[in-house]
Amino acid sequence: MKINLGIEEPERQQIAEGLSRLLADTYTLYLKTHNFHWNVTGPMFQTLHLMFETQYNELALAVDLIAERIRALGFPAPGTYSDYAKLSSITETAGVPKAEDMIRLLVEGQEVVVRTARSIFPVAEKANDEPTADLLTQRMQVHEKTAWMLRSLLES
Repeated sequence: MKINLGIEEPERQQIAEGLSRLLADTYTLYLKTHNFHWNVTGPMFQTLHLMFETQYNELALAVDLIAERIRALGFPAPGTYSDYAKLSSITETAGVPKAEDMIRLLVEGQEVVVRTARSIFPVAEKANDEPTADLLTQRMQVHEKTAWMLRSLLES
């Protein structure tokens, strides 16, 4: 059945492509955060273990919202590691970094997601796609706040 949301297919496709990059970044950050939750050690173990758990749980919910928005626009949501590897701007981290390096890497990841979301916003705004603009605004708020909280742990 033809989709008639008041946004033409080329604009919906462009938005869905941007959201696919956001989904890939979010899922990659989820995986990195979960990995660090499992493997963090040191004097900040308890604090970071709990903080990372809160963060990866939030990211797990976010990937669902992003994927569902892509589907609502009429396009398939990417859902494989190979898709995410091609689409994500966040790189994998080899080995097990020290706790402070984990924090730095997660700040960088949070900021990547913010930049990706921000890059999609003009396209959604131009198409009068308020639901996507709302989703992007919410994601930027969450990731900016999380980056700030993580950065605060690095201050002496």
